[in-house]
Amino acid sequence: MIFTEVRFLLFYAMCFVVYWSLRGNMPRKAWLLVCSYVFYAAWDWRFLFLLFGATLMDYFVGLGLARLEDPRKRRGLLVLSLVGNLGTLCLFKYYDFFVVSGAGLLQQLGLHVEPRTLGLVLPVGISFYTFQTMSYVIDVYRRALVPVRSFFDFALFVSFFTHLVAGPIVRAIDLLPQFRRKRTWKDVNVRGCLILFLVGYVKKACISDNIAPTVDALLVNVGAYDGLDLWLGSLLFLVRLYCDFSGYSDMAIATAGLLGYELLINFDFPFVSRSMTEFWRRWHISLVAWLRDYLYRPLGGNRKGPWRTTLNLWLVYFLTGLWHGASWVYVTWGLYFGLFVFLEHALRRKSAPRIPPVIGHLYFLLVLTVGCIIFPAANLTVATDYIRGMFTGGAVVATAGLDQALWLLIAAFGIGHVLAYRRTLAPLAARLNDWQFALSYGVALALMFPWVAPDYAAFIYFQF
Repeated sequence: MIFTEVRFLLFYAMCFVVYWSLRGNMPRKAWLLVCSYVFYAAWDWRFLFLLFGATLMDYFVGLGLARLEDPRKRRGLLVLSLVGNLGTLCLFKYYDFFVVSGAGLLQQLGLHVEPRTLGLVLPVGISFYTFQTMSYVIDVYRRALVPVRSFFDFALFVSFFTHLVAGPIVRAIDLLPQFRRKRTWKDVNVRGCLILFLVGYVKKACISDNIAPTVDALLVNVGAYDGLDLWLGSLLFLVRLYCDFSGYSDMAIATAGLLGYELLINFDFPFVSRSMTEFWRRWHISLVAWLRDYLYRPLGGNRKGPWRTTLNLWLVYFLTGLWHGASWVYVTWGLYFGLFVFLEHALRRKSAPRIPPVIGHLYFLLVLTVGCIIFPAANLTVATDYIRGMFTGGAVVATAGLDQALWLLIAAFGIGHVLAYRRTLAPLAARLNDWQFALSYGVALALMFPWVAPDYAAFIYFQF
C-alpha cells in the first residue's frame, strides 16, 4: 500500500478509529501490531516470515545480553545478531551483485567464470528494519538501553507500519519508551499532523509523480537533449527525489503522530545548505546518524589522526552508496559526495579562509546538481554521458527538448522551500480557530486534487 492511494487512506482510517476506540494500552498495541503485519503482507505475505524472524532473534538476543556478564559470551550474542541480520540483508540484496562483480573481475584477469545468481526478490523495507533491530541490539550490548521485556512492544517497534518500509530509521531508545504509556488525545498535535500529511501528500502526488515521466524519458535518451535541458533535468530529479522521499517521511511522521507517537524528522531543509557536509546533516538524517553512531565513531571517527579519519570517511560514504542499492552506480554516487565531504574536512584542518555564504551555497548547488544525476542512471555509462553533456552542450542537434516552463517549477519549489524554512505556515495556522482551520484545510484539499498525478507511483526508497 502506498500512502497516497485510496486503499491506504481507508486502511489508515480503520486503524485510527479502532485504535482510539480501545481503552487499554495493550489492546491498542496489539491492534497496531496486527495492522502493521497486514500492511506489510499487502506487499508480499511471504516476507512476513523474514520480518518476524528478525524480530524474534533480536528480542531474545536482547534478553540474553541483559542476563550475561561474561564479555566473551556477550560478544558472541552480538556477533550472532549481526551475522543473522547482515547475512539476510546480503543474501537478498547483495549476493547477486557481489557474484557478478567477482566474476567480472576474474574475467578481467583472464579467468572465465559463469556467475550463478539467485535472482531473489528484494523484500520491501529490509534495509530499514534491519538497521533498526541492529541498533537495538548494539545499544543493549553497550548497556545504553535496557532490553524490553514485552515482546509486543519490541515487535511493534520493528514493524510499526508508518515507518516500516521507507523510514525514518527509528531508534529503540526513542520509540520503545513511548509504548509503555497509554497515549491520550492530548498527546496529539492534530493540526500539525494534518498539515504535515497534506504537505507530504502534495510533495509526492502533485510534484514528484508529475515530474517522474519527464526525468525518466530524459534518462532513457540522454543524447537527444542539449546541455541546458540536461541541467534542467538534473534539477528536476533533485526536486523529484526530495519530494518523493521527504514526502514519505512527512506522511510517516504525521500518521504516527495522529496515533500519539512521535518520530524524529528525517529532512531539515537540505537545500539551504552551504556545504556538502551540512547537506548530509540535513538529508536522510536517520541514516546518516545511524552510520555516524554505529560505524564512524566506533571506528575512531576523527579522533585517531588524519589518515584514519580519511579512511573512516571513505568507508562511511562507500557504505552509504551501497546501502542504497547493489550497484556500482550507487557506490559511485556515495563516493562522489564522500570526496567533497573529505575535501571540506581537509580544508577545515588547514584553517582555510571562510567562504562567503553566497559562494558556499552556489558551490553546494553546483556539486549537488552535477552529482545527483548519478543516482537514477541505469549504469555508469549513462551517468558519464549525462554529466559530460551538461558541460559540453549535449547533443549537437537536439532532437528533443524539455518544456522551458519547468524552470518556473524549479523557481517555485525553491521559493516554497525557503518560506517553509523560515516557518511561515505554522504561525498562520495557529492563529485560526477550529472552523477557520477546517475551512482552510478543505480549500487546500480542493486546490490540490486537480494536480494529483493520474497514476500511483511507488516511493523511490521502497526499493531499498
